[in-house]
Order: sequence, then C-alpha cells, then structure tokens
Amino acid sequence: MQTLITSRHGDIPLDLKARAEAVVARLAARAHRPTSARVTFDSARPVASAEIVLNAARGTVFVARAEASDHRTALDRVAAKVQRQLMKRDQRPTRRAPRKAVSR
Repeated sequence: MQTLITSRHGDIPLDLKARAEAVVARLAARAHRPTSARVTFDSARPVASAEIVLNAARGTVFVARAEASDHRTALDRVAAKVQRQLMKRDQRPTRRAPRKAVSR
C-alpha cells in the first residue's frame, strides 16, 4: 500500500511522519484490501488540522478531517474518526442474494 504524507503551510517533524505512517498502517489492517492512503497536515489557521483519505478495494474511500491545538492530537482524532467508519462498515449486513439450486 502506498502512503503519502504531505504538509500545507509548514514542515512536519520526522517523528510525526513516523507516527502518521504507524497510524495509517493500523487503519489499513482493518480495511478490506487497502490500495493507498494520504495524510495531510495543515497549519494555516491558529489550530492545526489533519486529514486522512484511505482508498480501499472496489472504490471504497474513507475520509476524515480533524482540528486540534497540535498536529499529534489532530492525528489521533482523525484516526478515531476513520476507525469508526471502518467499524461501521464491518457491522453493515452484506447484501448478497442466495444462490439458487441448479435443477437437472
């Protein structure tokens, strides 16, 4: 899986990048066949924000954005939001029609 970590209006410390990669790896383990992930940090406002876009198989996209006083807290909040989306998807009943028996 490809992970892209970017920053708008500033630089990101290496420890925050490593934490973001660990968080994305943990979220990707719950997703069904993840293909790519994008983490964007923004510090243009007085508050820091983080956004995660996780792409999975069959066009499924999980998107979340959170703001906090620092980037680390924003990353934790956005990870919790994506985690809730993944749990909600797992609890949804599948809509498959039962197979019909072939009569001969």
